[in-house]
Amino acid sequence: MDYTWHYDSPLGGMTLASNGEALVGLWFDGQRYFAEALDAEHQEEMLPVFDDTCRWLDIYFSGKNPDFTPKLNMRTSAFRKRVWEIMLTIPFGQTMTYGEIAAQIAKEKGLKKMSAQAVGGAVGHNSISLIIPCHRVVGANGSLTGYAGGIDKKVRLLQMEKALSNKL
Repeated sequence: MDYTWHYDSPLGGMTLASNGEALVGLWFDGQRYFAEALDAEHQEEMLPVFDDTCRWLDIYFSGKNPDFTPKLNMRTSAFRKRVWEIMLTIPFGQTMTYGEIAAQIAKEKGLKKMSAQAVGGAVGHNSISLIIPCHRVVGANGSLTGYAGGIDKKVRLLQMEKALSNKL
């Protein structure tokens, strides 16, 4: 059984989901692919992982980089999981391009190249927003392409992290 909890962020409501042990989902309410990783049968209940996640979110929305990560369980394919793991390495206040992620995966797999569009699909389906920082992934020319929570939220998050440069 899955469990949910609600968090009121400065950018709107967020839904947290857990399998009882780890965080499996964190979405802005109503975002694209909302609750994609959530079991149809679930109940609202405060759990220790939600307490940790709410503490992480409080620190994050205060403009600071949390020094811990709640326990995560990535319910996804092996390819998407690898993309999400790479996103976890993007430092607070910095960005990475879809192409850079694709190049890293291609190198790991011994391929000449990997599709940045395939990476984009994996980034877009990230079910643990903010903690797995898909908002830090930008287009090749620094453009602020797609964000399941909306480009307006992506801009605000990057501004909060002071990650917006003149090239973005």
